[in-house]
Amino acid sequence: MADFETKEITTDVLILGGGMAASGAAVEAAYWAKKNGLQVALVDKAAMDRSGAVAMGLSAINQYVGLKDGQNTVKDYVDYVKNDLMGIARDDLVASIARHVDSTVHLFEKWGLPIWKDEEGAYVHEGRWQLMINGESYKVIVAEAAKNAVGTDNIYERVFITEPLVADGRCVGAVGFSVRENIFYVFKAKAVLAAMGGAVHVFKPRSAGEGLGRAWYPPWNSGSSAYFTLKAGAEMTCQEVRFIPVRFKDAYGPVGAWFLLFKSRATNAQGEAYMETRRDELEKWKPYGLVKPIPANLRNWLMMLDVMEGKGPIYMRTEEAIQNIAKSEGDEKAAKKKLKELEAEAWEDFLDMTISQAILWAATNTAPEEKPSEIAAAEPYFIGSHSGASGAWVSGPADIAPEEYQWGYTNMSTVKGLFCAGDASGASSHKFSSGSHAEGRIAAKAACRFALDNADIPEVDAGKIEEMKKTILAPLDKFAQNSKDSSDPDINPAYMKPKMFMFRLQKIMDEYAGGVTAQFSTSKAQLEKGLELLTFLKEDAEHLAAEDLHELMRCWENVHRMWQAEAHVRTILAREETRWPGYYFRSDTPQMKEDWEVFVNCVWHPDSGEWEMKKVPIKRLFE
Repeated sequence: MADFETKEITTDVLILGGGMAASGAAVEAAYWAKKNGLQVALVDKAAMDRSGAVAMGLSAINQYVGLKDGQNTVKDYVDYVKNDLMGIARDDLVASIARHVDSTVHLFEKWGLPIWKDEEGAYVHEGRWQLMINGESYKVIVAEAAKNAVGTDNIYERVFITEPLVADGRCVGAVGFSVRENIFYVFKAKAVLAAMGGAVHVFKPRSAGEGLGRAWYPPWNSGSSAYFTLKAGAEMTCQEVRFIPVRFKDAYGPVGAWFLLFKSRATNAQGEAYMETRRDELEKWKPYGLVKPIPANLRNWLMMLDVMEGKGPIYMRTEEAIQNIAKSEGDEKAAKKKLKELEAEAWEDFLDMTISQAILWAATNTAPEEKPSEIAAAEPYFIGSHSGASGAWVSGPADIAPEEYQWGYTNMSTVKGLFCAGDASGASSHKFSSGSHAEGRIAAKAACRFALDNADIPEVDAGKIEEMKKTILAPLDKFAQNSKDSSDPDINPAYMKPKMFMFRLQKIMDEYAGGVTAQFSTSKAQLEKGLELLTFLKEDAEHLAAEDLHELMRCWENVHRMWQAEAHVRTILAREETRWPGYYFRSDTPQMKEDWEVFVNCVWHPDSGEWEMKKVPIKRLFE
């Protein structure tokens, strides 16, 4: 630890993260900072150009309301989100994002993002809310605008934030370390905005061996938002809501374009369309089983029932969809031309956002116009921006939020000065990339106002910061002191390497909290056993060891995952029902219950180290 330099940076508004929400926050914060003489700094574990969930690209913008054209209303979007999450949504937060998201999409186009348009110049929709884009460079374009706004001198890339700084009940900064140099960073600020993404690899992935690391959600997203907000003492919500996407098997290619644009069907191995043959099952989950579109978790559930009955594999009928569209062109020449166009679009959909799927198609001699491709339910992810809702409990906008959901500055957590957006903000799912960017803008504007209203930064005890530095760098010392005591430095009785730690975490969550091998099923007894094993794992976290800076990052990523895991197990245990079959099934409480159409929130109290669970009523903005 002795050769680690400590660098201290003081700013007014500190943005943590580099994805879509952080990029939106950067643009908005820079605007208000310039007007009011404030400083803005941004810290990203990666490099902003390819940071976050949109890093590899995207083939569609999944949230565009179309307010100006009268295509939809804010209420329409709130109803869609509420129905898809089986009633569990903060109407005020969803509405806040929905009324601003179109302007964010227009900014994307202004900055150079190619959005598909028809002959009349109107946007081409993939579905009701989705716009088709040529999005291989989506994140690069959005990041460029953010970097230009904040200025590269105020952006700290390749710096991993590990802990919040809290003083007098207020979040006043963060600490972390460079993953490239021996530098320990201390950031102090009047307002802090967390936007560090969700979590993957908390559960054992389907991809193993040489495929380890392949996932639907970015493998570097390690639950840092949840850890940071939990450790600061913020109230959290929807920690039981994990998302399990159905994707093309093994390479996780997207299915949205196939269902929405190509109008494809999914069938079991016998050619049966489970959405038709199992339609009666939807009656059991009224009223949400009967809404349109059918909630994503219920679509998963009908497919899983076929799989559990031995009717798999499940196939996306790509060949059928392409041939049907081509034939609809009329004469043979037009049909052949259309077929070529559809083939190109099918490959481009993957090349824009999931290149590995195109590689898998090529490696397995799969021509989508000739034969179907297998689809499967992925492992669980924690994400507040897609079809999941886990994140911090934040204050709603003053003009529309119910009194119980509003305690000051918009998107501020229950910890003073700590703002959240994107995957860090809970109970406002289906914001996707554009909505996350819009929410980053909303939160950043409020954070700037907070910084102006709270000019003084409470001092953090220097001894406390030094103790944090010692704890954060301890894995390096543990490796240096003990690695020579065994013939293989990866196997040592004095410590555990981060990959082994991750495997233990994944095994616990997979077997006891409803992972892939448990067919996403769990129970009170299973969860309680998992919680016991997580307690042992938390004790063993003190014995993590790191050979270099990269492994030090891996150590703390897995600690962050462990905290996300515990919040999940405790909250899924608290909700005594099954509300989301297809995401998880509680075998001991197998039905949805009216008295559980509530939020289940949790708080970890830093002073006592105790967890508090809360049952919070849902207040509807629209009836």
